[in-house]
Amino acid sequence: GNDGLPTAVNITWSSINFKTILQWQPKPSGYFYTVEIHGRTSDVKRKCILTSETECDVTDALRNVKETYTAHILSVKPVEMDDFEEPPFAVSEKFTPYSQTVLGKPEIKDYSQKGSKLNVVFKDPLTPYRFPNGSFQSIQDIFQHDLEYKLYYWKDQSSGKKDVTTKSRNFEVSVDSGKNYCFYVQGIIPSRRENRNGQESTVLCTSVGRSIVDEYGTEVFIILAVIAVVVITLAIVLPVVLCKRKKAKRARAVREKELLNGV
Repeated sequence: GNDGLPTAVNITWSSINFKTILQWQPKPSGYFYTVEIHGRTSDVKRKCILTSETECDVTDALRNVKETYTAHILSVKPVEMDDFEEPPFAVSEKFTPYSQTVLGKPEIKDYSQKGSKLNVVFKDPLTPYRFPNGSFQSIQDIFQHDLEYKLYYWKDQSSGKKDVTTKSRNFEVSVDSGKNYCFYVQGIIPSRRENRNGQESTVLCTSVGRSIVDEYGTEVFIILAVIAVVVITLAIVLPVVLCKRKKAKRARAVREKELLNGV
């Protein structure tokens, strides 16, 4: 029988932009796992049949993203797959992709700072799901009006952070002219109780009128100034010293010649 087979423990769902991986323990020895995805209203789907792994990509079994699912992880021996006896299994916690998948990083496509205006254009993360024409759906295509974005921005080398919200794919905010700003974008679903905030995009900074002092700090500026003073001093002093040495050498040569003539 298979009643004595170990069943899966520590079952977790990991989902970013609707790409969903099921993970569990322990590593099997002498048996295999098969994953069954059960939905409230959908048919049972089997994934990762007779696997010796402890994770399974179940993304394509969760296409109805508003459905609530549970995973049954069966512990089986190969010859028992066709038996009528039900193998032992463990059941995961419930998972609803629409309310639990994590929003991934938005991609900054373009940004510019002209005068007192900072413009940032970004792109939605894509999901593994496709339209009938084969192109990938973005998270915006799935969440629609439930999704919004925040731009967090601050003056470079300052800790004071501001933010602004939009449902479009670009921001235009007022900033101090001639000052550099850093920023990042983050997706948000306000209606959620958990996982409201998505992953943060890469932090980028503008470079309007950025000077050496802005870039490297006053210490480097002081070092460069000292080096410049040393170089200028050498340029002035060295010729004078060389000239004096040359004159002294001539005078010594003249004296030596006079001494020789006197002899």
